[in-house]
Order: sequence, then C-alpha cells, then structure tokens
Amino acid sequence: MLLDAASLYFRSFHGVPDSFTAPDGTVVNAVRGFLDSVAYLVTLRGPQRVVACWDNDWRPAFRVAAIPSYKAHRVANPRTNTEEVPDLLVPQVPLIVEALELLGICRVGADGYEADDVIGTLTARQVAAGRGEVDVVTGDRDLFQLADDAARVRVLYVGRGVRKLEMVDEAWLSAKYGVTSGPMYAEMATLRGDPSDGLPGVAGIGEKTASGLLKRFGSLSALRAAAADPASDLSPGQRKKLVEASDYLEAAPAVVTVAPDAPIPDLDDELPSTPPDHQALVAFAEKWGVESSVSRVVQAMTKATA
Repeated sequence: MLLDAASLYFRSFHGVPDSFTAPDGTVVNAVRGFLDSVAYLVTLRGPQRVVACWDNDWRPAFRVAAIPSYKAHRVANPRTNTEEVPDLLVPQVPLIVEALELLGICRVGADGYEADDVIGTLTARQVAAGRGEVDVVTGDRDLFQLADDAARVRVLYVGRGVRKLEMVDEAWLSAKYGVTSGPMYAEMATLRGDPSDGLPGVAGIGEKTASGLLKRFGSLSALRAAAADPASDLSPGQRKKLVEASDYLEAAPAVVTVAPDAPIPDLDDELPSTPPDHQALVAFAEKWGVESSVSRVVQAMTKATA
C-alpha cells in the first residue's frame, strides 16, 4: 500500500473539525484524521507492506522548467518556492512524521521529486519484481494513470473521503472517463488540462472531446500527427486548436506523467505487527491527545500481519 501522504493529511485537515486539540491546546485535527485514515485503510485492505510517500519537493524544477505555470498559483513565497499551507496545519506535519516513525511505518521521499513520483517509482519496481498487488491511496486524480489490471495495480481514490473510497481500475476509468488504460488517462489529462495544477490544456478541448479523440486515434502522438497532416480527417477547428497548442503538448507529458525512476533506496517497508517502541508511542499519543487514533492504527497493524 502506497500512501500519498500529503493528499491524506490535507484532506484530514479540511475534513476533521479543528476543535480536536492536544492537552496544550495545539490543533491536531490533521494528525487525528491521518491516523484514522491509515487505520481504516490497513483494516480494509490488510497490506503486508506500507509506505507513506512524501513530497520532498512539491513543485520540482524539471516540471516548472517544462511548464512555468505548474502550481504557480499555490506558491506562498516565490523566493523560497514554498507552498501555501494553512497556519494550523504547518505544526501538525512534523507530528505526523513522528507518529509514522514511532509506529514503524516506512516513510520516504526523493529530493527533486513529488510524492506522485515516489509512488510511480515504487509501483514500477513492484511490478517489475512481480511481488504482488499494489494499492495506491490518493485524493489526486493524477495517479489514475497508474491503474493497470494486468499488473494488479489499483488506485484507491479518496476524493470523497476515505470511507467513500472508489476502487479505480481500467473498467472504472472506461466508465468514468471513456479511456481504456492508465496511460490513456494521462494523455487525456494532458489535453484537458488541470487548473488546480496550473496546466492550461488545449483550448476548447474538454474531457469528453479529449477521450473521444484518443480512442479514435489511439494515442496522443498519433493525434498530434493527424493534426499536422492536412489529409487527415480531423475537423479544421480541432486541427487548429491542436496545432496552436503544439508547444504545450510537447512539454506537458513530462509534467503530467509520474516518474518511474526517482532515486529511492531499497526500503524496509514491511508493516510491523507491533510498534518498535511501545512506551515512546504511548507517550506521544498522550502528549498530543490522539490515544484513540494511535490505538486504532496499532490494532489494524496487528490484524493485518497476523
């Protein structure tokens, strides 16, 4: 199970009331929500290995170089390239890091890469090694591109909440978006664009048109070749839109596609049956008022590894 950690803790922060506080008054709604999410997911799926995948770089230089508008609207400080994060969430992120360490749950990031790339890389390694199924947990549609029935990779989409998660496989992608594979979803997303990530897409080509064109021509490269060929049966309007977006379409795939080769060391990602230092975990839970959430995670770990 690969957790898109930031996606989970941001959603926890916004989804759990900030009336949940530690004994010293510190708001711990994101910590509580994150831990409860992990407990629920581990109980539901029973993974033997779990990795919390981290954003060491939320806006990597290689993506900004390709498309300067990438996440530009979410930059809090242009000088340091830091992300806008709610003030009450900032002090909770180190607590989530500490909780994962005390629970013995593997956490990893890669300098110069996003959590999406960590997930993409670990998924690629798992598939290459034939080590079994992969559950990718995220509230980010970008990772739908990893869904692969043959490789037994599913995306557990928590956009509507962890308890309302949707199991994204190729049939789900076909029913929802009219695309037949994870890579085709990425190409559709390239054409459609994503304002939340600062990706403009191709003007005048929305989701349905994009998926229809990709099904008709088979791939983005074939579609672009048709746009460049006056003899193709593309409509003049669609040809014009695609040709005018040539620079964007040249750069965007490197931004939209998750990296399969981020520099990640070999990991000890086995889910422990019990925390490595029970007393330290109890002290942490009491200090921050998250005893029940920590207890639920420990129970889920024990059950999954039994």
